[in-house]
Amino acid sequence: MSIVDERAVAKAKMAMITEEDIAGMSMIFSMFADGTRLKIMSALFVSEMCVGDLAILLNMSTSAISHQLASLKKTKLVRMRKEGKNVFYSMDDEHIEKIFQVTYLHVKEDHD
Repeated sequence: MSIVDERAVAKAKMAMITEEDIAGMSMIFSMFADGTRLKIMSALFVSEMCVGDLAILLNMSTSAISHQLASLKKTKLVRMRKEGKNVFYSMDDEHIEKIFQVTYLHVKEDHD
C-alpha cells in the first residue's frame, strides 16, 4: 500500500503546464539532442555566420549544415538575415543561450 501526499499532488497539479507548452518544449529539447546542432548553436552564440563559414568550421558539407539550420530555424532558435546574395544566421534570443550554458555547466560539474 502506498501513501499519497494529497497536498504535494495538489500543489504539483496546480503547477502543471499545458500540453501545448509541453509539445513546444519537447520540440526545443529535441534540437539539443543532436551534436551537430549543438556545435552550430555554440558557434552562433559567438558570431553571426553563413552556411559556408559553419561548414568550414565544423568540417561538414554545406548541405548538411543547411539541413540542420532549417531545423533550428523551424523551431525559432535561429534567425536569418539576407545581405545581397548572402544569408547570415544568428541565434534568435538569449533564452536559448541560457539553457545551453546551464546545461554545459551541469555537464562540467564534478559529480563524485
